[in-house]
Formats: sequence, structure tokens, C-alpha cells
Amino acid sequence: MARILITGASGLLGINLAQETMSAHEIFAVDRGKLFNAPFATLRLDLLAPGAVDSALDSVQPDWVINCAALADLEACENDPSLAQRLNVELPSQLAKACKSRGASLVHISTDAVFDGRKVGFYVESDAPNPLGVYSRTKLEGEQAVLAENLEAIVARVNFYGWSLSGRRSLAEFFHHNLMHGKSMSGFTDVTFCPMLVNDTARILVKMLSKKLSGLYHVVGPQAMSKYQFGVEVARRFELREGEISPKSINTSSLIAKRANNLCLSINKLCTDLDEVPPEFSTGLNEFYTQFQQGYPQKIRSYQQASGETGKQVDK
Repeated sequence: MARILITGASGLLGINLAQETMSAHEIFAVDRGKLFNAPFATLRLDLLAPGAVDSALDSVQPDWVINCAALADLEACENDPSLAQRLNVELPSQLAKACKSRGASLVHISTDAVFDGRKVGFYVESDAPNPLGVYSRTKLEGEQAVLAENLEAIVARVNFYGWSLSGRRSLAEFFHHNLMHGKSMSGFTDVTFCPMLVNDTARILVKMLSKKLSGLYHVVGPQAMSKYQFGVEVARRFELREGEISPKSINTSSLIAKRANNLCLSINKLCTDLDEVPPEFSTGLNEFYTQFQQGYPQKIRSYQQASGETGKQVDK
């Protein structure tokens, strides 16, 4: 059993990571006040406050730290680049340095969005990134800062979906919510990515830590698809009306932050070093459906304050 400190614990990955690992490990979740009555230990702490990182690590003395904290809303990053810099670059750098000095293993969560999407085919870890906006630029700088401070750290570029505290944080929830309420929506046909169920992401991160891996890895699903196709697959699995989803080009959207068209990442390095292949997309989607049938979304949402959190618009 490892002592795991999870930052950004109320986010989509953080909350599911805590839920996935709490039976086998001792979890300490850093939260600024959204979590309430969670079945794992929570630390009410603003990690941007002076001395907060050292305080958290000294009080918990974790074996592993998984940094899920970030300003991940692309539009918010464009509107407040200073906050994006603090959360996406400076905080990861501090965590990497603090973990190294204390002998704690670190996973830092990054994104597939560090690439400009102009490559034909799948990006590998050695491909040169070219971020298009504030979010992707600061996430890339965060990667670089972490590895500059701590070469033993893991940097994981991810793209995941799942059930969240608000019910509106992931692309799958967006499609499911609108389809369940008979609302029409659109999906981008010219943005391709490799989605992974967030619970699978959590399990893989723990396996990477257990195997003492280090360096940069792509941790996404094995199957590439457009965001429109993703929505159709969700509709079909839940037996909802896929005709409510209309195909759309990202070039006609009103989004402010620039998005890359190709977000497909190769997972060959991950599969080789873990000696296993992540679950197929259909397997993850089946689990997502089963979770819904078994009340998993309601369980997750019960961990938040009564006022809840306001969901952000997600990419379609």
C-alpha cells in the first residue's frame, strides 16, 4: 500500500483517481473546498499559497504524488494567462522539486494539446510540440519544468472522459446529458483524438508508478476517432438518438482558443514499457455505461458541497 497525494482532486481525473485507488492505497486528496464527506482523506489547501506545496508534502509524507491540478479550461486560459502560468507551469515545477528532495515519485498530468495537429498520423513522444494557445503553451512549459527539476518524474499526456462532480466536465457527459434531455447538438468531424475512460487512465498511472517508470509518455486510448464519431458511439451505447448530433467543422465554431485538428497520440512506448495494451474504446465505453446503470455518477456527485460546482462548456 502506497501513500498517494492527489492534487486537483475535485477535477475529473482527480476524483476518479481517488475513487479507483482508495481501496488499495492510502489517499490524501488536495481540495480547495469542493469536496465534502468524501470516503478518503482531504486536505483543504490552496497550493498556490506560499509554502503550501512543502506543507502538504511534509504533513502527508507521500510515496507517490499525482498532480492533476491545472487550469484546463482553454477559454479561461486565454482570458487569464497569468493564472494559467501559475497553475500549469509554476506549481508543477514546485511539486517536482519538492518530490525530488523528499524521494517521492511524481506523475504530472499533461495534455495531447501540446501539438499543432498538422502531422498526418499519430504523434510520438519524440515529435516536436507546437502549442497553439495559452493552455497548450503553459502545459508544455509545465512538462519541461517538471523534467528539468526531476528526471525521475513521469509526465503523462492524456485525453480522458468519465463521470464528474458537476456532471458536465467531460465530452461524454456533454453528449449524454443533451441526448437524455432530447436536445440537439453538434460534434466536430475534423478534430480527431484518442479518448480513454478516466478510470482506465487512473489504473494505468498507478501501474506506471508501481513499475517505477520515468519520463514522457502518451497515455491515451488505442483507437482514434472524431469528436462527432465519439458522440455517435455514446448515443448508440446508451440507445439514444444519434440523429440529434449534427456534424460540424471546428472552423465554423465560435471558440476563442485555437484547437488542433489532429490530437492522435501513439501509445507504443507505453505499451512496451508496461508490457500491456490499454483497453479498447468499446471496453471503456461499456464500463462508462455500466457505471451509469449502477449509480456511479450519483456516488461521485455526493462527495461535493451542496452548492456544487458550475460545469464549463466542453469542446464538441
